[in-house]
Amino acid sequence: MNKIIKWILIALGVFILITILWFVCLISAFGGFDKTYSPDDLKASFQEKKTEIYELKHYFNKIVPKNLFVEIEFSGDHKLARFGIKKLDSTAGDVTEPMFLEWNLSTETAKMDSLIKPMGWSRETLAELKEKLDKADCIQIQTGEPTKIGFKRSGMGMYFFNVFDAPMSYSLKKYYDESCTYIYVGPKLALEYGGGAIGPQCFAEKMRNRRK
Repeated sequence: MNKIIKWILIALGVFILITILWFVCLISAFGGFDKTYSPDDLKASFQEKKTEIYELKHYFNKIVPKNLFVEIEFSGDHKLARFGIKKLDSTAGDVTEPMFLEWNLSTETAKMDSLIKPMGWSRETLAELKEKLDKADCIQIQTGEPTKIGFKRSGMGMYFFNVFDAPMSYSLKKYYDESCTYIYVGPKLALEYGGGAIGPQCFAEKMRNRRK
């Protein structure tokens, strides 16, 4: 009888341990242990890398054809976490067709070559873009004005810099001020937190201010 109880307790202990490990792995997979960044952290990083960020912005918008919207996120020297392209209306700049979007692409494959060749890009273009992202301490960039530059991921979300060449309009500033996903910093910069499928969807600081 004592042996039966002993084995039951051992089995129960193993089950509890496996369950705990499973939850830890699950939380880790969804970025539960990722670093979070405060608005002050983001502002400091932008100021430190301001020159490199603007160089990245101008380079990217220069190499992307005017009739395309492109977003690209690197997860390694030769690996893309995310790559998207869509055509824009030649006059209004609106999307004219569904977006092509893929994840986890190697930059050194024939498939990738076929995707970027119509844009006039090569593997060397991707390598130079990755180098400029690294210098700016960022991982993602999207064309447009403002140019949206991905700083770092945290969980399933990401922190962005919305970078302008010219001062933003009053209406856009007001929109940023009223939205919990943006923080207005200055005429040419707004911070953004893009939440994922689960987890926070807003800057915690803005949510706290709203409750006051």
